[in-house]
Amino acid sequence: MITLRGLTKRFGRTTAVDDLTVDIAPGRVTGFLGPNGAGKSTTMRMVLGLDRPTAGRALIDGRAYRELRRPLREVGALLDARAIHPARAGRAHLLAMARSNGLPVRRVDEVLDTVGLDARAAAKPGRTLSLGMAQRLGIAGALLGDPPVLMFDEPVNGLDPDGVRWVRQLMRSLAGEGRTVFVSSHLMSEMQLTADRLVVIGRGRLLADAPIDEVIAGSPVAVRVRSPHPAGLAALAERLTAAGAAVDPAGPDELTVTGATTDRIGDLAYELGVRLHELSPHGASLEQAFMELTAGSVEYAGTPTGGTDR
Repeated sequence: MITLRGLTKRFGRTTAVDDLTVDIAPGRVTGFLGPNGAGKSTTMRMVLGLDRPTAGRALIDGRAYRELRRPLREVGALLDARAIHPARAGRAHLLAMARSNGLPVRRVDEVLDTVGLDARAAAKPGRTLSLGMAQRLGIAGALLGDPPVLMFDEPVNGLDPDGVRWVRQLMRSLAGEGRTVFVSSHLMSEMQLTADRLVVIGRGRLLADAPIDEVIAGSPVAVRVRSPHPAGLAALAERLTAAGAAVDPAGPDELTVTGATTDRIGDLAYELGVRLHELSPHGASLEQAFMELTAGSVEYAGTPTGGTDR
């Protein structure tokens, strides 16, 4: 288990992590979410003793990282996939980690096999590794000591779709073995498929600590409405808005409505004589819930300049 109690980190006048208290329990994948600059990486660095807290504690199974005699056997972590000597081969990098922690050499080959790096790939120097290969090597390093606690910061960066699916399956498999798995990611769709519970922070403060279904359930369901009659659809939009629903025109023949059920929208359309080609609810997504949770915590907010996302 990872235990954070009043964890705070200030850099001068800037508070990166602000009185964070949370338990990361074993047996599940806990997703760690927040906008850029929210304090996720700083939090993970404090857990691993790389940054000293200004206040509070970060403990691994009740002990600070510096108190662990053989840390790789207690906690495995991937914070930076490029944290390897540019001239050192991947296998040599893992071998040095194993020897410094009293781990058998055979363990190096076991984890290389687990992450799918063959002998040729493992012999390449760090500077020649693609980001995807470096990620796999970093995951191998985290698994090296077969630890009960695992932390990953953006582990799917640089991976192809098959690699992303592999990481998802690995995370869930590790949690299924009863390990503590703490994963930070900006890929909301992937986190929705992977995590059991979410810890969401913004500007260093805790915004949510709950099962993922509960976080998503707090976001309203949207209803897609399509009609071949733009004038009638505009009249329907006006009635829905007057009734308190939020209406977002997606084009002359389409609306996105929140705050009204499909039954209510259908009844209003019938009253107005508006023929509908579609009336379908779309379940709330983690991305939508995340955007609503962190709306006041975004460090850099751009202004849309066009009509479509790219």
